[in-house]
Amino acid sequence: MTDRVAETTDLLQHLIRNACVNDGTIGSGAEGRSADVLQSYLEGSGLDLERYESAPGRVNLVGRMEGSDPRAPSLLLMGHTDVVPANSDRWRRDPFGGELVDGEVWGRGAVDMLNLTASMAVATRHLLTDGFRPRGTLTYLAVADEEALGTYGAAWMLRERPDAVRSDFVVTEMGGFRMPLPSSGGPKLPVMVAEKGTYWCKLRVRGTPGHGSMPLRTDNALVKAAEVVRRIAEFRPETRIHEVWERFVESSDLPAELATMLLAPDQIRAFAESAPDVGLARMVHACTHTTFAPTIVHGGVKTNVIPDTVELEVDIRTLPGQRAAEIRDMLAEALGDLAGSVDIQAQSDDEASASPIDTPLWDSLRRVTAELTPGATTVPFMIVGATDSRFFRRAGATAYGAGLFSERISFAEFASMFHGDNERIDQESLDLSTHLWEGVARDLLG
Repeated sequence: MTDRVAETTDLLQHLIRNACVNDGTIGSGAEGRSADVLQSYLEGSGLDLERYESAPGRVNLVGRMEGSDPRAPSLLLMGHTDVVPANSDRWRRDPFGGELVDGEVWGRGAVDMLNLTASMAVATRHLLTDGFRPRGTLTYLAVADEEALGTYGAAWMLRERPDAVRSDFVVTEMGGFRMPLPSSGGPKLPVMVAEKGTYWCKLRVRGTPGHGSMPLRTDNALVKAAEVVRRIAEFRPETRIHEVWERFVESSDLPAELATMLLAPDQIRAFAESAPDVGLARMVHACTHTTFAPTIVHGGVKTNVIPDTVELEVDIRTLPGQRAAEIRDMLAEALGDLAGSVDIQAQSDDEASASPIDTPLWDSLRRVTAELTPGATTVPFMIVGATDSRFFRRAGATAYGAGLFSERISFAEFASMFHGDNERIDQESLDLSTHLWEGVARDLLG
């Protein structure tokens, strides 16, 4: 085992065991614990380290090495330190144990995205201790609160401390995995040049209170809410082919018949509903459709009271060019004659974002990826979840999601681990990603 693999493994285990669980409340996260670990690891490397606390316990750690040429491009390596909650009863191992088993590190955040946060730190330290002196400025950012819309993390940093994190180019999660498509000419590894938008909303379903002993012909908000959920789940928005999807299909060297199918709006849904690889099917569908996922329900006050109000929370992900008014129209269409009984309250309205593809950062990722994975080609893709890239894009930076992963864990398993059970990452992937960050920094910053 190389020093880099051992260091990345150990650092990842510490980050997992810190259990910086972000449930969306201001008092959760406690990312200061992981900022302490990362700061201790990076001290003495030559980085100028600064801590920024946006709220009690919500710490963002920045490490910078100024370049020798102010005209040279600058690079920010960004990883988040918070993770989503985990139900330990469903896991085969302790989700916060950070166990190393048969070359795999287990735990919440192992994939999303503590593996990259750790490997970026290790790459940064080794670059500097090996004598690398960049022409352009290199910055490492361990950011809080990514899992709850970035309020106390990237958004706060760019608003309150922009000079500390401003950069021409940004790399964060997530790319470099092998999708099970029959491409010719070597593996095609996605780089996330765009991401879907987020329209989280709360639906308040209204009814009329009454006695639970007399349910006949009552206006029960819970019964009505069940129908609302059913209608949203069955709603079928139209397929949309956007520029990033076209570039992905056209650059993936797919068989002609499959490429034609993936660019045909009337055929993509059939592909997604019949593809044997569920992870691939979900991603293809999400990349080409506005998605609606009811996720939380609250309602009722007592067993013997007909509820007059039920609140549903819906996770809606939007495609490039879509605005809030269009999404509300789609909700009205899904609800049909129930729309008049439902109040819609937006909780988050972040539109889709994208970076240009033909950039020096793209060229660096392409060259270094080909060196580390002979025969591989980078292809542009759109991540269907939200990342902190959107904040930096709006501040004028080119931001991509990248990484490099081995073939040990199948794509279906890999895709299911994001916010899922039994999350884990193999040490070969840790090694590949660490070398990717080092290589890109050397190639881009000179």
